[in-house]
Amino acid sequence: MRILLVEDDVALGEGIRVALKPEGYTVDWLQDGVSALHALTHESFDLAVLDLGLPRMEGLAVLKALRSAHNPIPVLVLTARDSTSDRIAGLDAGADDYLVKPFDVDELQARMRALLRRSFQRAQPLIVHGDISLDPASHQVCYQGQPVVLQRKEYLLLHQLLCQPGKVHTRDKLVQVLYGWNEEVESNALDVHIHHLRKKLHPDLIRTVRGVGYIVDKAA
Repeated sequence: MRILLVEDDVALGEGIRVALKPEGYTVDWLQDGVSALHALTHESFDLAVLDLGLPRMEGLAVLKALRSAHNPIPVLVLTARDSTSDRIAGLDAGADDYLVKPFDVDELQARMRALLRRSFQRAQPLIVHGDISLDPASHQVCYQGQPVVLQRKEYLLLHQLLCQPGKVHTRDKLVQVLYGWNEEVESNALDVHIHHLRKKLHPDLIRTVRGVGYIVDKAA
């Protein structure tokens, strides 16, 4: 899952980024509202974690601009503004959830998982596709009831594909999910991860759509 974190407090932003990375997220981090709105308008993210007190453009203005443009991305607001009126303003502007600072990182992650489930229209935390099960909370993947050990990017790729079975994912989109802005990507990196997943799970799990990308077909 690719997350945009928008937080101008450097220590807090770095702490969140470091905490989320091992949890199966590719985290891109920005520190002002103008840059955030540009990124959210021109790139693809699965969720935004948005501070309200931002330089150049307030988080609330970013949120209103997103919703005015009919951008449906789930937005989790982080803020020190804890009054009822502030919460109402954030939710009315289009926030999907609201977390007041200071907060526990475990709660942040739980709220993110809930928003992502809702976004992909899944009521249950566990993702099941045929003989494969994936638990986003524990990162445990099983095939035919047996645990399968995946590398971080293999897990990220599998999670992205299983969340939307029947949808073709372009190569560019999958590369964005796996690699942040500051990571170098080798030309065959995606193909290597696909090969490993097919070998560890099932050779026909991930189907190549020539000239476009990859798809996991819906389970029969």
